[in-house]
Order: sequence, then C-alpha cells, then structure tokens
Amino acid sequence: MTAKIGLWLAAVALFTGCVHLGPKTIPVDRFDYSTAIADSWKQQTLLNIVKLRYMDLPVFVEVSSIVSGYSLQTGGNIGGTVSSSGAIQGNFAAAGVQAIYTDRPTITYVPMTGEKFLTGLLTPIDPKRIFFMLQSGYSADFILALTVESLNGVRNRSTGGGLVREADPEFLRVLKLLREIQIAGAVGMRVEEDKAKNSTAVLFFRRDDVPADIVEKGAEIRRLLRLAPDVQKFTLTYSPMRGADNELTVNSRSLMQIMGAFASYIDVPAAHLADHSATPSFEHVAADDRASRVQIHSGADKPASSFAAVRYRDHWFWIDEGDYQTKRALTAVMFFFTLADTGDSGKLPLVTIPAQ
Repeated sequence: MTAKIGLWLAAVALFTGCVHLGPKTIPVDRFDYSTAIADSWKQQTLLNIVKLRYMDLPVFVEVSSIVSGYSLQTGGNIGGTVSSSGAIQGNFAAAGVQAIYTDRPTITYVPMTGEKFLTGLLTPIDPKRIFFMLQSGYSADFILALTVESLNGVRNRSTGGGLVREADPEFLRVLKLLREIQIAGAVGMRVEEDKAKNSTAVLFFRRDDVPADIVEKGAEIRRLLRLAPDVQKFTLTYSPMRGADNELTVNSRSLMQIMGAFASYIDVPAAHLADHSATPSFEHVAADDRASRVQIHSGADKPASSFAAVRYRDHWFWIDEGDYQTKRALTAVMFFFTLADTGDSGKLPLVTIPAQ
C-alpha cells in the first residue's frame, strides 16, 4: 500500500513540478515559422506574377509579427481511506493527475497598400543598387536582363503595353561580354561623393594585369554601347537615352515591370488564351533554347514536386524544383522587394498577449 502511494506521489510531483516550456519551443518554432513564411512569400510572389498575365490586380500581404503563446496547466490529487482492522471495506487509496496544454499563436497580417507602397512598386530601381548586386557576385547577364530596359539606349527585350519587343542583338552581346569580363575581374563599381556630397556610383574597367582577350572584349562593349573608348570610369545615370561620354545611362525597370517581364514566360493554358482571359503568348523561342529561359508551367493537376506552386482559375502554375534558372529569377524578384522602398511607414497594430 505504501509503495502504491509513493508511486502516485512521484507522478503528481512530475506533472506539478517546474516545467520550462518556452526554451524547448524555440528550436522548433524558429525554423518552422521561418520556413512557412519563406514558402508563403514564394507562393505570393508567383501568384501575383501569374495575375499580371491575366490583367488581374496583384495584392501583397505581409506577416508583420508572430507571437506564440503557450500555457501548461497541471494538477494532481491524492485521496484515501484507512479503515480499522475489523472494517469490511478495507483500506482505499486513489490518486489522479491532470495536464492541459494550450498553443495559441497570434499572427498579424498587414496588407501592403498606400502611396509609399505604390511608389516603390512603380519607381524604377536605382541603377546603383543593380550594379552593387553585380559587384557582390550576381551574374551580369542574368541581373541586367531581368532589371534593365536599356543600356545607353541599346534596348532589352520588353513586354510593355501587352506587346513584346525582342532585345537588340547588341544588348544580348553586351550581356554575354559583361559576364565574361566580370568572371575575369576586369570590371567593378565603387561609390564616390561629388562636391555636393551626393553619392555617385561609378562603373570602371580595369586595364592592369588583364589578359589581352579581356581587354578586347571591354573595347567591344564600348563600341556596342557607343561609349568613349578612352574613358575608364563611367558614372551610372538613370535615363532611357544615351548619355555623355563619361556616363553609362541605365533605363532600369520598376518592380511592376520586372514582374510583367517574368509573367511573359508563363505557359498559359490554351483555353485561357482562347477565351481572352489572359494576354497572348509572347514567347517564340526555339525548343533547344528554352532550357536557358525562365519557365512557369501550368496544368490542371497539382505537380508532385515543385519549387513553388499556386492555384489560380482552376489551374496550377508552378516552377520545377530542378529549374535553376527560374528559381534564381523568382528569388531575385523577391530580393528586389527588399531593395525597393515598398514598406509602410505607418504604425503597426498593437498586439496585447495576456499572461497565461
């Protein structure tokens, strides 16, 4: 009898003792929430790109805060009856334990609206930020093809106004040469301050310790972009037209333009093209060249595996898990959102979590 009571007392002590619940949730919650936010961000970006192809309104919702509230209520009871030696009922002992666990997360969503968000969405990206990405290691051909309408008046592929205009051959050649020069380390960028203390980005070509073939490629870039052959430093300036001899004018795209260019590569279902619910297909790329282009697939059934997949108008749109080029492009679009000033300066809602 005494042994049984001892076991019940140990069980009650186990459930009613000091249990530190919070620290144990950190390893799980931190990674689970961060993974969920990243996946939903990819899906939201992909969905809005698809919406643009259907002339639908893109909508962005931001997760502004996550507060996880946990409570653990425990209790126990012990009771019994000790009878005399001649009692019929004998001795009686009873014990019980109780535990109530509650997980109550509070997640705050903020729709991204207002003048500041729209301005950030429609304002061309600062050329300085684009070339800083090149300086940090992003490939020149990929980033410039995605973010630039023209370089010194030489035009990139464009999908403005629902019509497609293919890139100038000179532009495609410049992208290829810039990538080769970038790999050789013969082009760079730094920020200088002018007399008015305003920041000025400067692109420069190196000549010291550079192989002769790289020097020739740099000279070809100057010819294609109609840059002065004897100038080593060029100031980056936003303009759709050709600039001065010491300037490299960049007609950069806005986030909306970047997403629209991305949307032109969607594999739209034939039924949606037939009923004119989506804009016509722009792509006329040879089959053997499609592997080097971004691709967003579509189908009636959900893909078994994908990098990101969304459902829209009774069809699934997705990016293949093994499609490195398109995965990198979608990630770059998400990264450009952090470069553009799309945040809301207003106060976030106050969330009060009661103590448990």
